[in-house]
Amino acid sequence: MKKNKRVWVNVFMIAICIICFSVMSYAQGVYKTGSSKADNMKMSGTSTFHNWTMSSGTFSGEAQFGFASGGNKQLTGIKSLTFTLPVEDLKGSEKGLDKNAYEALKSGQYKDITYKLTSAQVMPANGGKYMVKTKGDLTIAGITKTIVMNVYCIVNKDGSITCTGSDKLKMTDYSVKPPKFMMGAMTTGDDITLAFTSVYKQ
Repeated sequence: MKKNKRVWVNVFMIAICIICFSVMSYAQGVYKTGSSKADNMKMSGTSTFHNWTMSSGTFSGEAQFGFASGGNKQLTGIKSLTFTLPVEDLKGSEKGLDKNAYEALKSGQYKDITYKLTSAQVMPANGGKYMVKTKGDLTIAGITKTIVMNVYCIVNKDGSITCTGSDKLKMTDYSVKPPKFMMGAMTTGDDITLAFTSVYKQ
């Protein structure tokens, strides 16, 4: 009886150690973005006149990365990742389009575009480069949709992690009416591409 009790105590202690090790591993990998000149978020699409692009280098986010033991900075997982982009920080080459885009995106009511990762699968890579299959919730104009996207990550020499990705969306999926300007002479298309580069640092 005492022997069985001792065995269960040992098993319990081993489980606690494994859990604590995992938590410590991820706790060491909390990173933030928004302080690098390389940070960039772009929204682009088409119109009856020409293609258009709006971009911003001012957004914020946080991620929790997991690494293999041994201190070699081998990325093994992403426990969490978020970003927040103020809509009116997006700027294009035409102020008229910017203003109408803000109205279409309902920036007065919903000031931010946000993303929250729900799952990630890190694929093996060489030279500090990784392809990550991600799933997450993207919120635009108060509407949240789940998107699946391939994100490419590079573990830099200074320990920072550069993530890049893009996804094709339809504005109407987020109850956004494609904006117009020049008294309706120019109409934007429904399809847009949201692309980003973000550098996460500890």
